[in-house]
Amino acid sequence: MARTDDRFRSAYNTLLDICGSMGVGEQLPPETALADRMEVSRTIVRSALQKLDTEELIKWEGRRKTLIRKPEKKHRLALAESAPSTEELEQRFLEWILRFDVPAGTALNVAQLSRQFGVPAHSLQEFLASLSRFGLVERGQKGGWTLLGFTAEYAIELSEFRMVLELNAIRQLLAQAPDHEIWTRLEALKSDHEALKEDIETRYHDFSMLDKQFHMTINSVVKNRFVIEAQKVISLIFHYHYMWDKTFEQQRNAAAIDEHLELLNALLAKDSERSEAAAVRHLRTSKETLLSSLRDHKLV
Repeated sequence: MARTDDRFRSAYNTLLDICGSMGVGEQLPPETALADRMEVSRTIVRSALQKLDTEELIKWEGRRKTLIRKPEKKHRLALAESAPSTEELEQRFLEWILRFDVPAGTALNVAQLSRQFGVPAHSLQEFLASLSRFGLVERGQKGGWTLLGFTAEYAIELSEFRMVLELNAIRQLLAQAPDHEIWTRLEALKSDHEALKEDIETRYHDFSMLDKQFHMTINSVVKNRFVIEAQKVISLIFHYHYMWDKTFEQQRNAAAIDEHLELLNALLAKDSERSEAAAVRHLRTSKETLLSSLRDHKLV
């Protein structure tokens, strides 16, 4: 549904409310007064009045617009659902890549994807433009977008940077007060990991979202705008691993759950030495797994 259509529908429903507060036979206010009251343009007001006339709710004669019957519930226009946030759009896009193994070099159909994700095409265009900063998508010379991969060098640099960020986060996390909310969140994460471990044979695809939640929770104690920005691309690469060979996905995810639990137990025990050692082991495993699973691809 276009933005202008949304504005019209909302304005028309507001006009129905105004009519509902009036008595049959009363005159509607002038168009200028309605525009000010409804906070829309006179063009939209006039279109809404024309629809009221078509629906035979008012009688329009020159400047006189007389209410001839009260509006009913059936006269109201349905509004489009609220567009998803940037975070929700990112999640839908990456889940699509993850679930359907979309390969590098795939041309992205913006019109089709915008309908699939429930967002306006311009919002998807802006989102793809933000991904292009990380070299994950590329805009063609004649328009259109292509999904790209990333090089081994890119993955190595990102892995090393991730190690620095997460070890710093762990040190800050362990310095939090006993009543800080992070401890409750870690306990909940531990329970979620244990539950997924029990059902890993049927739910191993669910690990990607839990992995994202796990790392985001640890990094949430760091209030630094540059770290937050860096975590976006880290999430794209590591948590959704859309370039990975899925042949041994279940086994990899099961092993990663054990590594997560090792780190969670060390954190909850407030053991800094164990926590950092567990984090280093897990991040090195993630790096090795990522590198071994890369396919041939192009990065510009």
